[in-house]
Amino acid sequence: MLTQNIVLVILYFLLSTGLFKLFSKAGQKAWIAFVPIYNYVIWLKLIKQPWWWVFLLLVPGVNFLMLAIISIQLAKAFGKKGNIDLTLAALVPYVYFIQLGFDDKIKFIGPEEKDKKPKSMTREWTDAIIFAVVAATVIRTFFIEAFTIPTSSLEKSLMVGDYLFVSKLSYGAKIPNTPLAFPFAHHTLPGTQFVKSYLEWIKIPYFRLPGFRKVSNGDYVVFNYPDGDTVALKKQDRSYYQEIRDKAADIQNNFAQSGQKISEEQAMSKAWAYVNTNEDEFGKIVARPPDKRENYVKRCVGIAGDKLEIIDGDMFINGQKQNRPEHSQHFYDIKTKTPIFGFNQRTAEGQALSNLTLLDELDVYVSEGGKYEMPGDTSYYMLNLPEDKAEKIKNIPGVISVQKRIDPKDEYNPSIFPHDPRYKWNNDNFGPFVIPKAGTTVTIDTSNISLYIKVLKTYDNGDHDVKMVGGKVLYDGQPISKYTFQKDYYWMMGDNRHNSADSRYWGLVPEDHIVGTPVFIWMSLKDPKYNPLSGEFSLSTFFTGHGKARWDRFFTFVNNDSLSRSYLMHFLIIAAGFWGYGFLKGRRKPKNKTAKS
Repeated sequence: MLTQNIVLVILYFLLSTGLFKLFSKAGQKAWIAFVPIYNYVIWLKLIKQPWWWVFLLLVPGVNFLMLAIISIQLAKAFGKKGNIDLTLAALVPYVYFIQLGFDDKIKFIGPEEKDKKPKSMTREWTDAIIFAVVAATVIRTFFIEAFTIPTSSLEKSLMVGDYLFVSKLSYGAKIPNTPLAFPFAHHTLPGTQFVKSYLEWIKIPYFRLPGFRKVSNGDYVVFNYPDGDTVALKKQDRSYYQEIRDKAADIQNNFAQSGQKISEEQAMSKAWAYVNTNEDEFGKIVARPPDKRENYVKRCVGIAGDKLEIIDGDMFINGQKQNRPEHSQHFYDIKTKTPIFGFNQRTAEGQALSNLTLLDELDVYVSEGGKYEMPGDTSYYMLNLPEDKAEKIKNIPGVISVQKRIDPKDEYNPSIFPHDPRYKWNNDNFGPFVIPKAGTTVTIDTSNISLYIKVLKTYDNGDHDVKMVGGKVLYDGQPISKYTFQKDYYWMMGDNRHNSADSRYWGLVPEDHIVGTPVFIWMSLKDPKYNPLSGEFSLSTFFTGHGKARWDRFFTFVNNDSLSRSYLMHFLIIAAGFWGYGFLKGRRKPKNKTAKS
């Protein structure tokens, strides 16, 4: 960071030095070139552009594009209009302006007169595109951004195929950590699989603008996926750390089958080496800054300082049992007299059941269609359902029983945070765990370091070396017994409680990963890979309540408990009114013109 700051200071000094000479040639006070912000105001005055552009020059991600634009215009104001000169002005104004300033032959001629020389079609389109890129970048960075629900972790609250707008204003917009990025791309260049869309030449420390409110219990929150700090490019949909844990488990099983023993630490070391050197299977292993990690959306069930515990599937915060989300889903074991839901079959998404009509009627995704067994005359199924659908299934003729599946207490699941056998936690029985809060101090030792190791290593205060040696925890080589947190943390979970990769699997979400909150769904379409019948586009069903479009979700506002009513008809009526007004106004104009003549 120190080196980066030194480079920025040098570049600013070079730019100001060039402007010092150019301002003098243009009849301005030369010393203004070294006054931050005011020098931009004078610069914009010289090229006859609005003074408020100075705000765009302060916006990370937009400022570099704006600097290139006004640099080109300043070069033209000094008579430099060739392609090479304009390219140098756009890319390296820091050096190019010094060359212009110290060239005695270069004179200030002023900006091009807009009225004398009409713009070509190419120029008009270029200006329009640049304006659109700048405006859209400002809007999506600081105000609102379009987002699509990609996974079923919040079914049936926020659903796969919901197209929504995320408010950046609610919790305060984050300044981008990596402002040098391709417009509208997240972490990968469009049209490529693995090419980064951003440069890390300049990194900005975490800073958040003031928001309207703070993250609260029950909020839907969009955030950068914390476990995405390291990614295997060929398996970007999987946690890199879980890949290593899974490989370590395979190694331990292989040793056990051959009658040998290997420690967990040795297995993890071998697994790490395998994943990081097997590029054919996993691809290149890359690190990503917080703002370029995948965007996830979950429900915040615990905020900083909360004591969180899950007992037999029920959530407790600070000892108080929490109401379950209205549309939360769980796995149910279902026993039937006949194979009501069909038989197992293979699909592109994995195993599913064959009675697609009944699954579609219940809106059970085929990828979550569960499994089927028939050891005797009775059929057994496991389906992922909200409670109201489970009650509906109980009334289907031939159904013997419907029982919610609960992971037993003290049944250790190695995939569950903190991935430590000393904490025998699982999906339905977890904790108690106190979520770290800025300013609070905890005792640290080898028995609980697994709860906080990522906080200490990377989340809280930059990168640090944390390890256990001789029964002690070493922090950058020094033994520690206490630690004071510097950030607030949050606990995120999906309403799809048995099929959600959430904080139960990868732990805490730091405050600097919070992006915003969903506010408005403008469209909702079923995905055929989840709803193979109604998810396919068909004119005969599209405009009904049983087709691809979920019309009751169009133009709805997102609340923590449920969606608002649909305002689609209101929008269509208003749009039709504007169209009708424009149409009638257009028809009246020729008549008025004829009457005057």
